[in-house]
Amino acid sequence: MPAVTEGQPAPVASFESSRELLFGVAYRVLGSVSDAEDVVQEAWLRWDRVDHARIADPRSFLVQVTTRLALDRLRWAKARREAYVGQWLPEPLPTGPAIEDGAEIADSVSVAMLVVMETLSPLERVVFVLREAFEFSFADIAVMVGRSEAAVRQLARRARSHVRERRPRFRQDRDVRRRVTERFLAACLGGDLRALLDLLAPEVTLCIDGNGRRGVARNRVEGAEKVGRLLVRGLRRVLRPDGAAVAATGDAGDEIGSGSVVDVNGGPAALITAGDEPIAVIVVDVDLAADRVTRIWIIANQDKLGGVEGRRPGRPRPVRAAG
Repeated sequence: MPAVTEGQPAPVASFESSRELLFGVAYRVLGSVSDAEDVVQEAWLRWDRVDHARIADPRSFLVQVTTRLALDRLRWAKARREAYVGQWLPEPLPTGPAIEDGAEIADSVSVAMLVVMETLSPLERVVFVLREAFEFSFADIAVMVGRSEAAVRQLARRARSHVRERRPRFRQDRDVRRRVTERFLAACLGGDLRALLDLLAPEVTLCIDGNGRRGVARNRVEGAEKVGRLLVRGLRRVLRPDGAAVAATGDAGDEIGSGSVVDVNGGPAALITAGDEPIAVIVVDVDLAADRVTRIWIIANQDKLGGVEGRRPGRPRPVRAAG
């Protein structure tokens, strides 16, 4: 894909001005950074081959191409994810202050929302993303997905209702989530069961994406006692193959043993490392009224962690409130 340079041809400039929007659409549809990058790359190749003089609105054309490519890839990915060993979770997306300033934009890319959107049909998901995250009109979406406007409105209503029933019950405050994430990380790495139980809501759930790794729970774990004991007894053994003990030291926000708090998917998350290699990303949902963790997602599939903290070169810039 071309780099942004001054004096670039108009078609290149048109593409580059829409690139973050295209990546934002593709990532929300697919839940995979690598797949979203591939879709944007394919959109560029198609854009490079068209007669640009015949395109009245380059931005709309590019979103349409990207949407249809992402929809095709999602249909293919759905079949693969059904055969996935254990629980499939989204690929973490590094984000920064620009996305955090917009609560709605951050929510649309959060792990909690992406997990909920996995339960939608591919077409429902595409319509939901275009309407709710980017506020395209029903008429525009109808053209992009090749359906009637009436059909798109029905898909949007169904998707919105489905998401509303399953989305997080609690509004997420960034500062509270960061504070709770720091305490959670210290308790996990320090093996402090009592501190963990003080943080976990009674109905807490834990999902781990280990891509079938031996010793990793493949089904959802429920209840504070079960989750707490699994984290204390198994987390370090699973995430640190050498089984070495990790000390939980340091001030809030600093690196705690082999863990630190980073920004992914519009909010704070715990990053576990061994040496310079990312081992897992842990995202928690918090009940603000009680400062208790209600849901935990652990992404320990190594294929999904290359982009955390910018380790994989050539990453798109963080998703902005484009469009």
